[in-house]
Amino acid sequence: MRSYNTDTEAITGFTEIYRELKEEIGKVIVGQDEIIKRVLITIFSRGHVLLIGVPGLAKTLMVTTIAKALGLSFNRIQFTPDIMPSDIIGTEILDENRQFRFAKGPVFAHVILADEINRTPPKTQSALLEAMQERSVSTAGTTHILPNPFFVLATQNPIEQEGTYPLPEAQLDRFMFNLYLDYPSVEEEINIVKSTICGDLYEPKKILETEDIIYFQQLLWRVPVADNVYQYAVKLSTITRPNTPLAHEWANKYMAWGAGPRCSQNLIIAAKCHAVLSGKLSPDIENIKAIAHSVMRHRIVRNYRAEAENVSVDDIIDKLLHAN
Repeated sequence: MRSYNTDTEAITGFTEIYRELKEEIGKVIVGQDEIIKRVLITIFSRGHVLLIGVPGLAKTLMVTTIAKALGLSFNRIQFTPDIMPSDIIGTEILDENRQFRFAKGPVFAHVILADEINRTPPKTQSALLEAMQERSVSTAGTTHILPNPFFVLATQNPIEQEGTYPLPEAQLDRFMFNLYLDYPSVEEEINIVKSTICGDLYEPKKILETEDIIYFQQLLWRVPVADNVYQYAVKLSTITRPNTPLAHEWANKYMAWGAGPRCSQNLIIAAKCHAVLSGKLSPDIENIKAIAHSVMRHRIVRNYRAEAENVSVDDIIDKLLHAN
């Protein structure tokens, strides 16, 4: 485990490790630098990510590569309409000694890829989302603690929506970030084709130990935040709530529901990590603005007027950021 004399030294070491991680991950994943950065921010902030993108954009490869570079165990769960909660968390079985014992499910890993999470019914969704929130699962009256660190990256396909079960707002709120994964550029796609059809893929080396990740997670909680940054984050959340005294005019005009307190919390902790990775010792308002779209876009609900006038969630967030 790495050790530092002061938090300032640790922050400097953290930024150097981040550069090593990006370089190592970049040997496998071409482009998507901002997505990779935000996934890493989420991991070190003890959060989870909802990733929306069409098939074939290397979501699984990205997560496995990040897990290997971080030295973490990895499991992929393919969600389907017939999958049950016990298929995720595990179940009690009768062993050869005629004793019941708990057989752990695939959720018992450091990094979980929940592929197409909206393909499975709410009962099964809830089994995973409970694990995300509590970082433990309970069965037959016994609580089983999940590995630490624990990170879930859930994906949704924006194209096919038949036979899906969209996540309710209360469950979406448990994700720190909502990220859109776009197509690569022409140059990036050429490099992707070259690197994937000419031999075996590069095997990323391990940069960190699990103890190091936990140490840096705890370091981020200790990063100081100025009062004006707290005030800005909370104000940004409160102005999204329609028909309240502090609501922005666009909230009253285009929104059915606004962001809750968890939005303010995630704005602060994500801004801390964003600031540290930028070489700062404390976040400022610019760091809040840099991560605001990722934190807020799944926490505010548009009304029919916004849909009729083709006003997107990102348009609303842009308006709120420019107003503050």
